[in-house]
Amino acid sequence: MTSPQASRAPYHHGDLRAALLAAAEALLAAGATLSLRAVAKAAGVSHAAPYHHFANLDALLAAVSARGFGDLAAAMRGAQAGQGTAAALVGHCTAYVAFALARPAVFRLMFSPLLQHKAEHPELQAAADEAFHVLLRAARAHAPEGGDELALAGWSLAHGLASLAIDGALATAPGVVVPPAQHLASVLAARLLALG
Repeated sequence: MTSPQASRAPYHHGDLRAALLAAAEALLAAGATLSLRAVAKAAGVSHAAPYHHFANLDALLAAVSARGFGDLAAAMRGAQAGQGTAAALVGHCTAYVAFALARPAVFRLMFSPLLQHKAEHPELQAAADEAFHVLLRAARAHAPEGGDELALAGWSLAHGLASLAIDGALATAPGVVVPPAQHLASVLAARLLALG
């Protein structure tokens, strides 16, 4: 016979912080309104549990954004589009778009007004800066004299293309046959490099 105590789901999480971040991202992806209470419920913990790691909702959202930037940086670093600095830049831009398409809710959060206050959230600031530096290092390696401008152009291209794709604008471009966004990112990034 099973006691009522034994049939309850265990309260303890091996990593409560990670569980809360995963729950928050799942709620974002579902289009739900986020609150610490909703995140706690989704993670299967008490309403007070999030306060062990996050002072408020902004702190939780900053942590979700920081994790997103960390994953974006890892995806860009892992993009192996071929040999050479030009191929690395094309790969970074393509990986950027792929990340945005795979996790649009987190991508939008990462670039929400919260980012303007990243100095208040050191983890977010460090993660956002590192994601951009992946692209910046590759651009400087490819074009030591104009690398900063190239990095900004590549970031603008990838971010704009990702945003257009997420918002469905590419599907309605008048009179143009638009290839899948990831393929388009590769083509446009290569053309950008050819202009430099």
